[in-house]
Amino acid sequence: MNMTHPFRDADGDKLREECGIFGVIGSREAAAIAAAGLHSLQHRGQEAVGITSFSGSEFHSHRGLGHVAQVFSARELATLPGTMASGHVRYSTTGGSGLRNVQPLFADLADGGFAIAHNGNISNAMTLKHDLVSKGSIFQSTSDTEVIIHLVATSRYPTLLDRFVDALRMVEGAYSLICMTPEGMIACRDPLGIRPLVMGRIGDATVFASETVAFDVIGAEFIRSIEPGELVQVDHKGTISSHRPFGSPSPRPCIFEHVYFSRPDSVMDGLSVYQVRKQIGVELAKEAFADADVVIPVPDSGVPAAIGYAQQSGIPFELGIIRSHYVGRTFIQPGDAARHADVKRKHNANRAVVEGKRIVLIDDSIVRGTTSKKIVEMMRDAGASEVHMRIASPPTEHSCFYGVDTPERSKLLAATMDTQAMADFIQADSLAFVSIDGLYRAVGEEKREKKCPQFCDACFSGEYPTKLTDFTERFAASTAAAATTAAELDAA
Repeated sequence: MNMTHPFRDADGDKLREECGIFGVIGSREAAAIAAAGLHSLQHRGQEAVGITSFSGSEFHSHRGLGHVAQVFSARELATLPGTMASGHVRYSTTGGSGLRNVQPLFADLADGGFAIAHNGNISNAMTLKHDLVSKGSIFQSTSDTEVIIHLVATSRYPTLLDRFVDALRMVEGAYSLICMTPEGMIACRDPLGIRPLVMGRIGDATVFASETVAFDVIGAEFIRSIEPGELVQVDHKGTISSHRPFGSPSPRPCIFEHVYFSRPDSVMDGLSVYQVRKQIGVELAKEAFADADVVIPVPDSGVPAAIGYAQQSGIPFELGIIRSHYVGRTFIQPGDAARHADVKRKHNANRAVVEGKRIVLIDDSIVRGTTSKKIVEMMRDAGASEVHMRIASPPTEHSCFYGVDTPERSKLLAATMDTQAMADFIQADSLAFVSIDGLYRAVGEEKREKKCPQFCDACFSGEYPTKLTDFTERFAASTAAAATTAAELDAA
């Protein structure tokens, strides 16, 4: 199942996870297992894919732009021998697109090869890179992930694990990492656990992935989540060791994984993503009931919440929008007419369900608002008498700096308008979002703890759990430049 939001692809009106990672050690079919695992994580990144394997004496890599099935056939997998492999699917946020940024990234260090696959975003990467370049480092990519490689390479600690920990102490932001060395594999999460990572077993092999669904697909048994701040080492004999060098700060996993990013058939921190999304719909119906005839999801990501909304409200659930599953990947089209035609190829209103009805439309989020406006228009064109939009997340008012591709804040509809103004913009009869406490109740919490929130919800609250060095410095520089320009104009 592909959870890419087809409406938003046409306009870039979408919150997109940057990437998904997968690793396996201890299997003769390592590369093939990695490819199968990555295929199940395709929804986390559809721009490019790479796999690196280790054959006992040498690292082998194949990378390409496109989907897993397009890049990896039996022929390519045959060039990746060995019992250890890691892989990566990506969108580009930090660093931009291009083959040189496709992961896993690889480097020959003083004591052997080092491959790294990264999900997340290093929020002080530019500051660190500037310092490293000034000391002689030469970068081969524009990805923030390469900063970690250089920090490991330049650390003066005696062992690779110590150098790796030393490097991670210098970075801020979010990361789940799978690293390969001649000695084995290392998997780790940042101290707050913002990005997910889980561990499993298939036969005698140990596997790691961004989501549990990857284990289901390859027939692996889920063991547990990698804990926030934990480093797990696995050697070629299968010996597993755990290290916790960062203390025990209060975890802040990304709550949007439950709202949208993860596949609904995954389990996140013991919670079924599908059940959480249904419960968000239940909370939404309690908080923002609409007197209507039918509940309609925006496929596919709005479906579980719409089921929950319908069950709680007693309003029948119907498929009022039918999605075509035979349309290829949607690229941004030039011009409004072409974009609109692209939307129509992907989705069509089910007039038999919509015509003459008061409808409740359920979607996971509103980003720029252009998508929601088109959906509302589609429903009205199909004869809906009323269109009430309900959103299964709080208003997205702030940008994410932890590995999610979000527009700058000025382009987020909720950052510039209140709810009524947003309703007017998308031309809905009414609009409501689940409250942030309602979202927390859906994930099993009584409420959001204001002093120490249980999740990272910065895109809703603006409360970022780490420093944002690069952003702060860029903001300061742009503010200074604007002040200088204003002063010059005044002087003129």
